[in-house]
Amino acid sequence: MRNRVRGRNIPLAREADLNDTTTLLPTPPRDLLGGASLFLDFDGTLVELQDRPDLVHADAELIRLLARVGHALDGRLAIVTGRASERIVEMFGGIPFVIGGSHGVEFRYPGGRTAGPELPAGLPDVIDRLRAFAAAHDGVLVETKPYGAGLHYRMAPDVEDEANLLAEALAAAHGLRVQPGKMMVELRAAAGDKGAAIERLMGEAPFAGSRPVFLGDDVTDEDGFRAVAALGGAGILIGPERGTAARYRLEGVSAVRTWLSRAVEAYL
Repeated sequence: MRNRVRGRNIPLAREADLNDTTTLLPTPPRDLLGGASLFLDFDGTLVELQDRPDLVHADAELIRLLARVGHALDGRLAIVTGRASERIVEMFGGIPFVIGGSHGVEFRYPGGRTAGPELPAGLPDVIDRLRAFAAAHDGVLVETKPYGAGLHYRMAPDVEDEANLLAEALAAAHGLRVQPGKMMVELRAAAGDKGAAIERLMGEAPFAGSRPVFLGDDVTDEDGFRAVAALGGAGILIGPERGTAARYRLEGVSAVRTWLSRAVEAYL
């Protein structure tokens, strides 16, 4: 199986080989958000992972929490996620934050303004091929997005190698990028990643001139960790210790919500 980093094929090795440090990470300080911009992954960071992505929802507690965070940071809040931005809007309603959707390929701003590249021409064929694969393998699900599509095999882990081989073949045929994730693999538009999305937003109001902080759980979030470090900020890894470019770590979703609540109180 192989991975792609910023559009280049590299062998998919251990997670530690793809990242920068293996040092035990401390808990982030409560005052980390002072003068900061906050960028948040969604699945596995703000909400628990589920066997089916359509079972995930934003509960009332989370909606209230992010409203408080966005207010405290004067709007310097964004969700940077592999999900389509429209799905985040559906879960949150009127959003008080920016969304970098589809792994940072597309953007949606408060008020409804959107930005993104042209849709990949070969995407309809890719979706047909993925759906045919899922129909032939019990427990495999297809998730479609504006700029890509993913195979989820959490309920059928034995097909991992076959799913990734199919993804590599389709990516090569259609000029797409392979984006591995936790028990899934995605094909998406080749342009952009979470790090590039954060860099773009940090050049715009209201983020410009602040210090970025990014929370994420997956290897797909490493681009974001490296981007915020280069900009003088800090990444926060969510979940077990592993090699990472993040500076701090929180144990899981519950710890994220607790830390955000306390950080907002400290900031206010």
